[in-house]
Amino acid sequence: MNRKDKLNRIFLVLLSLFVVMLGYGILLPTLPYYTERLALKDNLDTDLINFHIGMLTSIYPLFQLLFVIVWGKLSDKYGRKPIILLGLVGFIVMNLLTGLATSLSMLYMARIIGGIFTSAVIPVSNAYLSDITSEKRRTKIMAWSGVAISSGVIFGPVLGGFLSQTNLHYTYSFGVFHLDRFSVPFILAALLGFVVLLIIIKWLKNTEVKSRIASEVVKFSFSLSNYFIILLLLSFVMQFVVTLFETVFSIYGKDELAFTTNQVGIGFMLCGSVMAVLQPVFATYGKKILTSKQQITLGLLISGVSLIVFPFVSGELYIYVTIIIFAAGGAMVTPNLLSAVSLISKENTGRNISIQSSTNSIGQILGPVLGTWLIAGGFYYPFIIAGVTVLVSMGLVYFLKQQDKEVNQILLADQHKKG
Repeated sequence: MNRKDKLNRIFLVLLSLFVVMLGYGILLPTLPYYTERLALKDNLDTDLINFHIGMLTSIYPLFQLLFVIVWGKLSDKYGRKPIILLGLVGFIVMNLLTGLATSLSMLYMARIIGGIFTSAVIPVSNAYLSDITSEKRRTKIMAWSGVAISSGVIFGPVLGGFLSQTNLHYTYSFGVFHLDRFSVPFILAALLGFVVLLIIIKWLKNTEVKSRIASEVVKFSFSLSNYFIILLLLSFVMQFVVTLFETVFSIYGKDELAFTTNQVGIGFMLCGSVMAVLQPVFATYGKKILTSKQQITLGLLISGVSLIVFPFVSGELYIYVTIIIFAAGGAMVTPNLLSAVSLISKENTGRNISIQSSTNSIGQILGPVLGTWLIAGGFYYPFIIAGVTVLVSMGLVYFLKQQDKEVNQILLADQHKKG
């Protein structure tokens, strides 16, 4: 594969990641307002609105968790491209149903479909990138994957916040569906998804299908070593606190700060922007100053402290600054964890990344549920508990270092035996 062909493939895969995360980002600032509107239409108790916000946020990663390993194994068997295409089709259906929903049950159905099929895009796309890049450049390309994901979270909330407030004096109902100004951002996301689907069909080449390996059980047990488990625990903690923060901040902005969807969207945009800019910077230049493990430790420290401080900050500007600091910490951690997982096994990269994605989904399920439950006691609790959890998880990095030394010793022993 020549350099131009490789760059084209990387661009197309990153494009699919971007559009899926754009759809995810569109819903972030609008979900509390959209849920409230549908709940009132269904004559539900207003005290249950935050409960439904948490459940609607959690049900998406729940179904990602149930299906992600299936997609990973299928992509190892049939190649990455057909699985990515299936994911994009599900993404389009999810956004159409969301935009046309007339009840909470329809919104739940849209989120379930989205969870099932978008779990076929993100981990499989990362596995595709891993397939076509060398180990030396793995961290860098995973950082660019993070840029594509973060870019979707940059533009999604802005589009969602802005387009949901457009003064379109137009409503149209047909059957159980309803089209109005709240539909605009989701219809746009569906159209973008359709365009990307056509582009991927035409220009993205499938990866080479990996042959079945007789020693599958042995390799799977190696992938679940203590080293891998610690990486998964760290991934879980980051996703848990990030989704808890996203869910609680949208409610906090609406109820406590009296933010509009635009102001909430700006907060998510800043978070995504910092992640997009800093992930490749840390991946490219960070190792010249700090090792991967040192970057993970520092990133956890920054994220944990900023979460604890967040509920005590007042003023729109200072709130945004704290969000930026929190995102900077996350930008140090995420690409280093993903790169480490992708390097564990050459033969089972798709499955290992899918296992990590499943772990992330567990964090994404528990974060919103716990966050919305803790809000009942006050907005301070979810932020402080999330921050303390991150700081405690720093202790896992010590064991990661110890396990890394053990792995290196085993590799050296094998080399001596071969010699």
